[in-house]
Amino acid sequence: MSDVYRKIDSPVGTLTLVASKHHLVAIAWQGESDAAPFGAAPEGDPHPVLEETERQLRAYFAGELQAFDLPLDFRGTDFQRQVWQALLAIPFGETRSYRDIAVALGRPTATRAVGAANGANPIPIVAPCHRVVGANGSLTGFGGGLENKAFLLDLESAPRLL
Repeated sequence: MSDVYRKIDSPVGTLTLVASKHHLVAIAWQGESDAAPFGAAPEGDPHPVLEETERQLRAYFAGELQAFDLPLDFRGTDFQRQVWQALLAIPFGETRSYRDIAVALGRPTATRAVGAANGANPIPIVAPCHRVVGANGSLTGFGGGLENKAFLLDLESAPRLL
């Protein structure tokens, strides 16, 4: 089975959910992949991973879910996958700096590489790249736009300063 996708409306715009047979592989922001994202085909029959992802995202946006429980397949380099796994360890309602993540990975000088990997995160919101802020607590680049980053942090009542 090739990857399939489903588009859903959300408070941060239309999101495109992409799944393989058994895993969530991507969430694309509106305009990021308008046609056949990541080589995926439109969902035909209801797909269990896409249905569960949509259900959990709706619960998250309704303030009813703080931790996602979805089968994930991060597609990237070893370093990128390490960064994306580190994102999953950031608790709901908290933030970390790029340096915090670099230090946690045992690579304290890799702050820029962490930033690049964070920016390439294929599964935003679920792997909460929005919880990564500048060293001074400032909102920095975000694939979904800084307005959406602020919205997600406000939704979680995350402080902007560390």
